Amino acid sequence: LGAERRARLPPGEMGWPLVGGMWAFLRAFKSGKPDAFIASFVRRFGRTGVYRSFMFSSPTVLVTTAEGCKQVLMDDDAFVTGWPKATVALVGPRSFVAMPHDEHRRIRKLTAAPINGFDALTGYLPFIDSTVTSSLRAWADHGGSVEFLTELRRMTFKIIVQIFLGGADQATTRALERSYTELNYGMRAMAINLPGFAYRGALRARRRLVAVLQGVLDERRAARAKGVSGGGVDMMDRLIEAQDERGRRLDDDEIIDVLVMYLNAGHESSGHITMWATVFLQENPDMFARAKAEQEAIMRSIPSSQQGLTLRDFRKMEYLSQVIDETLRLVNISFVSFRQATRDVFVNGYLIPKGWKVQLWYRSVHMDPHVYPDPTKFDPSRWEGHSPRAGTFL
Repeated sequence: LGAERRARLPPGEMGWPLVGGMWAFLRAFKSGKPDAFIASFVRRFGRTGVYRSFMFSSPTVLVTTAEGCKQVLMDDDAFVTGWPKATVALVGPRSFVAMPHDEHRRIRKLTAAPINGFDALTGYLPFIDSTVTSSLRAWADHGGSVEFLTELRRMTFKIIVQIFLGGADQATTRALERSYTELNYGMRAMAINLPGFAYRGALRARRRLVAVLQGVLDERRAARAKGVSGGGVDMMDRLIEAQDERGRRLDDDEIIDVLVMYLNAGHESSGHITMWATVFLQENPDMFARAKAEQEAIMRSIPSSQQGLTLRDFRKMEYLSQVIDETLRLVNISFVSFRQATRDVFVNGYLIPKGWKVQLWYRSVHMDPHVYPDPTKFDPSRWEGHSPRAGTFL
């Protein structure tokens, strides 16, 4: 970098050769005290909001304040996606984690309606409703204790597969679940591509997952060519039909990588957040009673002629929405994201050199007492009538 640019870097340390700060990072998260990692930088170098380290095989700047995160996230000229190569290899090179900004915008626009548009959500609701209801009954009839997170993950996987591949048979569903589980273990492992390591197994699982999805995609395209309709419309159908203003459609690699990405984002995060919201409500009887009363009031308002819940009913769940937002703040499934500097740029007065990686520590923002008073306390009421400033709720 040269002496002048090096002098303008954020405080920090690059750690051991090759390993950098990864041992400290992994040790903090495995200890059950994830905040200890950033806390060690604050303790040694002060509350500067940006620190330098060597993470995931790259020189990296850690950004830990709301203002810094907002600047990096909104400056599309100075920063592009910068996820580790190992993550990109597992999720897919045509997924959001790897594509440039313009392509990201195009794919995002194409996939928004099939995933969370009004028509799509209305179509998914009856199956979600019946699956949750039947799962709750099965757990209640079990006669003993159940492993709650395991059961939630099974339930959310069943829902996700139905949304993605409505007519998938049991064999396809089982194959997807086995491959996905192995892939997910590798996402949380060191990127060591040697026999016996989780990452190598995850790469194999990715190939199997792609093969299953490609097989279903080939069947769908062949049926369409013959004019055969499969009945209901699922997400894969919607992605096949999607086209932009120029008439361009998604190719097979794009559809598969989008599905793999959303399989991870939709299934894993939904299961864990549902578990934590349940735990927090169990620990706070007054909040539980209020959330339950809101649901009972909504049920009483549903006309007898209506089958199941509608989106209109969901929009009445104001307190439950606050419970979920507070759970997301406190647990923060996506605790960090990755960017890369396209040119020399300054954040909080410190230099981020061109080509360096940037880690945005969302969790540090959510646990900052200057942003959220008493941040370790579970308090849904902090969201009542509150619209968070840009960069403070990530």
